[in-house]
Amino acid sequence: MAGAEKLPERTSIAFEDRFGLRPLEGYGCTECSPAVTVNTRDFRAAQFRQVGAKRASIGHPLPGISVRIVNPETFDPLPLGETGLLLVRGPNVMQGYLNRPEKTAEVLRDGWYNTGDIAAVDEDGFIRITDRMSRFSKIGGEMVPHIKVEDKMHELSGASEQTFAVTAVPDEKKGERLIVLHTLPEDKLEECLGLLAKSDLPALWKPRPDQFVHVDVLPYLGTGKLDLRRLKEIATEASV
Repeated sequence: MAGAEKLPERTSIAFEDRFGLRPLEGYGCTECSPAVTVNTRDFRAAQFRQVGAKRASIGHPLPGISVRIVNPETFDPLPLGETGLLLVRGPNVMQGYLNRPEKTAEVLRDGWYNTGDIAAVDEDGFIRITDRMSRFSKIGGEMVPHIKVEDKMHELSGASEQTFAVTAVPDEKKGERLIVLHTLPEDKLEECLGLLAKSDLPALWKPRPDQFVHVDVLPYLGTGKLDLRRLKEIATEASV
């Protein structure tokens, strides 16, 4: 069972190829005690089969937990299949942050907890996380998703482990510009940059070749998640 950080499809496939067992992915956050959804094994009985997992999904909500996908700006509910902000409600959701009423009001609305994650629910009730609100940059008036850029870079490089991490720093002309921390050798990076230039990513989503910063290791928190604050600090220091 995998948790803490989104399980990349490339890692899941590589694990299954190596060990013959496909990892199941769960999802949650500290404010939700901490589990919200989980993939399970398929259930079979006489003339009955229930699918327990889908590729690239985080599964179904646990019993007693409700989820809702809403427009990030208006908070209006969205139809099945549409991507929006993921809200969670249930007995697992916290009452609030201790002595921080303003912060509590930011994330709790009518009992619904704002996860800050961008997701979609399909016709079978499976949830797919696509990005985080905090991992977008506004460049030239367009919202650019860091995770989609990372995924494309990993696809082009053939990496099965986290090799690229995208962040952004202020830019006088376009508001922000992307910086990519990476652990690739120089020759492998050059090859990847050549493929990136020919890829189908929108032009604004393609980091400039001189905005790639080599690091020995990417920064992680003790939870296994990327340390986004340290990521930005390294990018800022490198761009000075």
